[in-house]
Amino acid sequence: MAHFAFVSAPASGHVNPTLPLVEELVRRGHRVSYATGPATMDGPLAAGATPVVLPSELPPDMGARGEFTADQLAVTLEYFLADARASFPVLSDHFSADRPDAVCYDSVTFTGRMLANLLGVHEISLVPTFAENESFSATQVYLPPDFDHTHPRLVAAIQEMGKFAQGHKFLDDPNLMFGYVAPTSVVFIPREFQLSGETFDERFHFVGPSLGSWQVAEEWSPRSDAPVLLISLGTVFNERPEFYRLCVEAFGDTAWQVVMAIGALDPQSLGPVPGNFEVHARVPQVAVLRHAKAFLSHAGMNSTMEALYHGVPFVAVPQIPEQRVIARRAEALQVGKALAEPTVQGLRDAVSEAESFRPRVAAMSRTVRAAGGAAKAADMLEKLLTQQRLEGMG
Repeated sequence: MAHFAFVSAPASGHVNPTLPLVEELVRRGHRVSYATGPATMDGPLAAGATPVVLPSELPPDMGARGEFTADQLAVTLEYFLADARASFPVLSDHFSADRPDAVCYDSVTFTGRMLANLLGVHEISLVPTFAENESFSATQVYLPPDFDHTHPRLVAAIQEMGKFAQGHKFLDDPNLMFGYVAPTSVVFIPREFQLSGETFDERFHFVGPSLGSWQVAEEWSPRSDAPVLLISLGTVFNERPEFYRLCVEAFGDTAWQVVMAIGALDPQSLGPVPGNFEVHARVPQVAVLRHAKAFLSHAGMNSTMEALYHGVPFVAVPQIPEQRVIARRAEALQVGKALAEPTVQGLRDAVSEAESFRPRVAAMSRTVRAAGGAAKAADMLEKLLTQQRLEGMG
C-alpha cells in the first residue's frame, strides 16, 4: 500500500477531475491524503481521502469576465503567493510527520511541487485543462495581443514570487508559476483535444476524463420523448440573468425539453418560464447529459469533457479567455460551436447547427473513453513507485 498526497487549489474545476483517480487509488488499497481549502473538501472526503484542510480560499476576481489584464494577473499572483505563505507551513508540518510516497498536485498549485522537493519524493502534476511544455504555453494563448508585460504591479508580483522561491533552497527549480515542466504530468483531456498535442513527450500522460461514483449514481429522467437541451454556465461565471432570459425567449414553447441550471440567481428574475423548461439552481449534469441531444455551455473544460464523453454536441458561450480557447478548439475539431455574442436567433441557429456535429462528436466520444481515465493514471502511478523501489533495492 502506498501513500499519495494530493494538493489542490480550492476550485471545483481543479479538484473535481482528480476525484475519480482518488477513488481508484483508494479502491486499490492505497492511502490518499488530500490537501485543499474547506470549500472543496467534501469531494475528496466522499472519494475516500483523508482531509488535510488548508487555509485556502478562491482567488479574487473569479467573477470577472472579458480579457485577462495585467492587473488581474498581478492580483492572481499576489493571491498565490499569500496562499503559499499560509498553506506551505501546514503542508510541511503535516506531511513531514506523515510522509507520502508521492505528491500529486494541481498544475497551478506550486506548493505541491514545493512539498515534493522538500520531502524528496516523486512529484506528479495534475492538469485539468490544456497542458504546457517547453514549446507550447497555454498562458500566452489566453493573453490578449496588447497584454502589458511591463505593468508595474505585475513586475513587482513576479519579483516577490522570485524572492519567495529563493528563500527555499530545496526547490529544484525556482520557477514557481511560469516555465516549469514537471517530470510527470497526468492530463485529464485526451491528446486529440490538446493544443499542439504532437509536441508532448512521454512525460505527459493524456488519460482524459473519468466519471466518479457519485456521477454514475446520480439519476435524472426526461419527462417526455422530446429532445433534451441542457443549459448551464457552470458554477463560477453564472450570474447572467440576461443570458437566461434570452434562452427562455429562444427555446420557450419549442420542441425542446429544456433543463436549465442558473446557480444562485433568483428564478423570478427570468420572468414567466414556459412549460417546456425545468429551471434549477443545480442539476446532476452528467445524468442529464446521458439523455441530452444538445448542450448550451460556458465551455469550461470539465463540462466540455463531460459533453464529449457522452457524445453530446454543444454550443459554447464562453465567459473568460480560457473558455474562449476551449470553444475555438472544439469548433476547429467540429464538435462544438462558439457563440461570442448570443442573441435569440443566434442561439436557435447555433443549437440547430450543433446537431450536424453529431458524427464528429461520436468519434471524439470514442476517443475520450479510450484514453484510459483514472485506471490508466493509477497504473502509471503504481509503475512509478515500483520503479522507485527497484532502484532503491539496486
